[in-house]
Amino acid sequence: MIKTLLCATAFATAPVTAALANDDADSVKLVYDHALPNVPGKSMKAVLVEYAPGGTSPAHTHPNSAFIYATVLEGAIRSQVNDGPVTTYQAGESFSEFPGDHHAVSENASKTERARLLAIFVVDTSETNLTTYEK
Repeated sequence: MIKTLLCATAFATAPVTAALANDDADSVKLVYDHALPNVPGKSMKAVLVEYAPGGTSPAHTHPNSAFIYATVLEGAIRSQVNDGPVTTYQAGESFSEFPGDHHAVSENASKTERARLLAIFVVDTSETNLTTYEK
């Protein structure tokens, strides 16, 4: 299914670049962007986040219109949303983020293996900046 999603959208979407903390092996790419025909003004956008061993993302937020469902595709991701506990999610596990949430920790739980995460946004169609990193 992921291969189909990536292939079907590869020609229609452009990469979304992000300032991930470690090296060039870390990446964030928009892999799907489609307006929801039954929910005017909303779109579904999917972002593939790839972390090199030890890779991290700076603390960040997403648009106030965004509901996010994230699932770990490979490896393990350590995550903290708002003041909740730091939780490690293994491949096949998922979590959600609600509008206005603060993502304080998002990182590869391993120093030796890569990790991949697919984040699916339901967001205002007009929204072009999906992630705002803290400085």
